[in-house]
Amino acid sequence: MYPRFSHLSLAPTNGINATLDATPPPLIPAVGPRLAHKVCVVTGAASGIGRAIAVYFAKQGGDMALIDMNDEGLRETTSMCEAQGRRAAYFIGSVGSKADVDRMLASIITIFGTVDVLVNNAGISRDNLFTKMEEAQWDAVLNVNLKGVFLMSQAIAHVMRAKGAGSIVNISSIVGKSGNIGVANYGAAKAGVIGLTKCIAKEMGRHHVRCNCVLPGFVMTPLIANLPPKVMEAVIRDTPLGRLGEPEEIARACCFFASEDGSYCTGNCLEVAGGMFM
Repeated sequence: MYPRFSHLSLAPTNGINATLDATPPPLIPAVGPRLAHKVCVVTGAASGIGRAIAVYFAKQGGDMALIDMNDEGLRETTSMCEAQGRRAAYFIGSVGSKADVDRMLASIITIFGTVDVLVNNAGISRDNLFTKMEEAQWDAVLNVNLKGVFLMSQAIAHVMRAKGAGSIVNISSIVGKSGNIGVANYGAAKAGVIGLTKCIAKEMGRHHVRCNCVLPGFVMTPLIANLPPKVMEAVIRDTPLGRLGEPEEIARACCFFASEDGSYCTGNCLEVAGGMFM
């Protein structure tokens, strides 16, 4: 049971009178679909972690609005979500373009009427050693991996603020915490996502909009599967759990933050990395 301190008056601080209604919202029992009838937007949904998030959210009762640049992959993910008995639609565009973001959001609102959950998963890589990295490689990654999170969150925050509820989940990376060789652009962008998450959480909390981020480690996706054997061996050796992650394990973490299970969480960064770089 929660303590009830309804309309608790606080002593004036710096000349400001504050009143706190500390009565929490009613808890929703942690049974059944976690995202029933929630409209969920997932970027980078055509494959890998984004696809796993979209399908898992649909299994949890969410209606899915899917964003990517890959038309064929988006069609496949949309069909997979519909196979769970949920509504799903896809939208092709770049999260790094404000014009595309505004266009896609307008279409989402037309079809679904609102947005309850946003998962910013879209990301690219343009790896190179720091001393050899070209400006175009830097700009491309920062544009999608950081600016894209900003543009999507800013646009959808207006919808969530108007309704007084919502959850934003940003996909960062363990590399955003630890750094790594050859990924200065990617690491900087993912570190920026962590900082942006905390800023959004502080600014939007008063509107009952939560913002959290998930830091995946090395997860079994087509990109990781193509790593040289020696690199793969080193990754597994440096992971205390001794294996790669599965995309659905990232999806489950995202669902916790997206659903009422994480109703008192905001500004948090959850590492789902098998203990790597703890």
